[in-house]
Amino acid sequence: MASAAEQWVQDQERLAKPDRVYWCDGSDGEAWRLLEIGLSEERLMGPVFQQLNQKTWPTAYLHRSNPNDVARTEKVTFVCHPTKEASGPNNNWMEPEKAKALMSKLSDGCMAGRTMYVIPYMMGHPDSPYAKACMMVTDSCYVAISMRVMTRIGTDIFEKLRNREDFIKGFHSIGTLDPDRRYVMHFPEEGLVWAVGSGYGGNALLGKKCVSLRIGSFLGYKQGWLAEHMVIMGIEDLHGKKTYITAALPSACGKTNLAMMESALPGYRVWTLGDDIAWLNIGPDGRLWAINPEAGYFGVAPGTSMKTNPNMMKTIKRGAFNPTLFTNVALDTDRNEPWWEGIDGPVPENLLDWQGHPWTPSLGTKAAHPNSRFTASIINSPMLDAEAANPRGVPISAIIFGGRRTQLIPLVTESFNWAHGVFMGARMGSETTAAATGQVGVVRRDPMAMLPFCGYNMADYWRHYLNMGNRMSRPPRIFSVNWFRVDDRGKFIWPGFGDNMRVLKWVIDRVTGAVPARETPAGLVPRIEDLDMTGLVLPKEDLERLFTVNMKDWRPEVDSVRDFLKPYKGRLPAEIREQYEKLERQVR
Repeated sequence: MASAAEQWVQDQERLAKPDRVYWCDGSDGEAWRLLEIGLSEERLMGPVFQQLNQKTWPTAYLHRSNPNDVARTEKVTFVCHPTKEASGPNNNWMEPEKAKALMSKLSDGCMAGRTMYVIPYMMGHPDSPYAKACMMVTDSCYVAISMRVMTRIGTDIFEKLRNREDFIKGFHSIGTLDPDRRYVMHFPEEGLVWAVGSGYGGNALLGKKCVSLRIGSFLGYKQGWLAEHMVIMGIEDLHGKKTYITAALPSACGKTNLAMMESALPGYRVWTLGDDIAWLNIGPDGRLWAINPEAGYFGVAPGTSMKTNPNMMKTIKRGAFNPTLFTNVALDTDRNEPWWEGIDGPVPENLLDWQGHPWTPSLGTKAAHPNSRFTASIINSPMLDAEAANPRGVPISAIIFGGRRTQLIPLVTESFNWAHGVFMGARMGSETTAAATGQVGVVRRDPMAMLPFCGYNMADYWRHYLNMGNRMSRPPRIFSVNWFRVDDRGKFIWPGFGDNMRVLKWVIDRVTGAVPARETPAGLVPRIEDLDMTGLVLPKEDLERLFTVNMKDWRPEVDSVRDFLKPYKGRLPAEIREQYEKLERQVR
């Protein structure tokens, strides 16, 4: 008799009608077999993979996606709870039965002439009590190989699935790549993701945002834990003591650079556990413990260099068994090497752009797509923390929320208490740039960096966050950071990058009680003398400006927060409302 997992796969096979079914076993030889298929298999843009220079970029391969399929498709991403209210204003919603009828029609026969790859995988270490067993089918060998890099797959995982029915399910097909037939549907109540019409990683690697955050956040809500869009990092001090923190920062705020930072503060260093997602559970000791459910990096290539993120460059150039995949970068044809804007060295003479066309700077376009990506195994990281594979995770002493703000928000602020910290996360946001919107300084709210990824009503998510704090006997401290405050000339005051360690040191000093803080209406900020400035010269007036809080300038901010919270009014937790009202009184 077939197990629940086998029965589910058989059901998908009857629907999609593939020519072949291949069960991934996670063996060493399998990756090479799949790569060989991808090197010869023709799709709309030619072969799925092109081998790159193996001497300079060991085990690296180039993949080009369809030009109409280069990013997450939020407009056709739905969270299908039984009611629209449960999905919340933060999600697109479709009635579940209607969504399933639509997806069944799009999926009927969608794998005809193709191979269905069956991927049993685990989010998190297989022995972790916090890990989740999953099963996915796809008709893309690019997705199959990428899932091998990003998750833990294999026959041993299937054995864990065999006798259970609570595994998370995922159906994916590239379909016809027609944008009008492209949907990413989530059914949180059933633990199901159903995606058709896209081969781009953010839509197709279902273990990533779909399972780890949208499905994961709802599971956490039901089961009493948090799935967060956060880095996990360990900070080692002069004495070898390590403190673990998590940090949530929206895009363009230096999240990956922070996770893999090379410290400018002598004697301090960063160890990485993850650069994107954290699952947070309350341990038996009353503390918050974090695991990284992923096993790889899916990072943005443009801007990555030995100057901005040397540890990531070492990771993607480090030869290991799992391949490193580059998607939609440019190609230096003389050296057969990947290239993108911001990488080290001069622009090569002979480049093909991300679509495979000859390119020169005179064209006025980007050679690499702005959202071009690399997919690399976390075991390649030269700064991988020794506890990264610990099934129970690591204890978290501080949570950091960040954003990109040119004014108002101090360089670092500690919350007064847990409720105030949750409110800081709920109102966080970043200012847009002219390149993005044609307007500068428009604040886009992104609570906890989770607005596109929360798998249920965000008001209920904030309530859950508040409840988590109440359940912990030793909750972490909550802080906000803002590396992007500018002076009167519009220049960044704070140097950022490795100098951000000075801020993290103050955070740790606050956790350990080593230094006091100065109270402001926005929260607790450092005294200037408590910020370790060894080796960095910054005028005192600039330092003071980084921590200036003038509430008379906060009126537009308060109005913006009010407008953002308004759609959640009927379900907004009282604590969030009280924190807003307190802030509102301070600007009257």
